[in-house]
Amino acid sequence: MLRGGDSVMLATALADGKILAHPMAPQEVTEDADVWFFLALDGDQAKALQTNPEVNISIAEAGNWLSVAGRVEFVDDEAKVDELWSDSATAWFDDRRDPNLGLIKVVTHSAQHWGLPGGKASGLFRMVKSKITGDRPSGGTQTTEL
Repeated sequence: MLRGGDSVMLATALADGKILAHPMAPQEVTEDADVWFFLALDGDQAKALQTNPEVNISIAEAGNWLSVAGRVEFVDDEAKVDELWSDSATAWFDDRRDPNLGLIKVVTHSAQHWGLPGGKASGLFRMVKSKITGDRPSGGTQTTEL
């Protein structure tokens, strides 16, 4: 689910305890479930992550929800930037050598998945049916240490 998502929400806690969340585009999800992102180094998110690197990544699609906990590492690696660079990144950065371009890796340590049986189409159907009939759809949750 994380590999197939175009965007996720990346959230961290600020020093005052408030939660800061931003939509982000995963550039790569490794076999170990670590997630690579580009981010703007001059933004509030980068500043918050330097203070508190503990994060939550969340993604939802019809009938499935995933929450992944991890820790951010700032990575200075031009070869990795070159490997991950795509045309979509030019929406936020001038080029792959933009001084504001940051690279982070979220080293994940646990994940929790909630899902409805039958996948995306079945989940959407069950939610619509629930809205019409008032019956709640059955589902389950599973937590995994990574």
